[in-house]
Amino acid sequence: MSATMLFWSISVAQVLLGAAMLVTLCRLVVGPRAQDRVLSLDAMYVVAMLLLVTFGMQANTVIYFEVALLIGLLGFVGTVALAKFLMRGEVIE
Repeated sequence: MSATMLFWSISVAQVLLGAAMLVTLCRLVVGPRAQDRVLSLDAMYVVAMLLLVTFGMQANTVIYFEVALLIGLLGFVGTVALAKFLMRGEVIE
């Protein structure tokens, strides 16, 4: 695969991921229920993670991959805490 083809495919992926981030932001703002908002936050951190991975591929550095891993871990814990709060009304028992 040539370098120019790789550059353009990463650029297109970044644009599409940015569009996906805007769509999830709209669902976060408009979402009629709290469950819709939690799902949009879940999708938003996954898209942010993927954007950081594409930035790391483009910049050829590993710091973006480490930050993406950290966002993935914190996003998962946040989603579990929000889901537990919506089901029971409390996070810590």
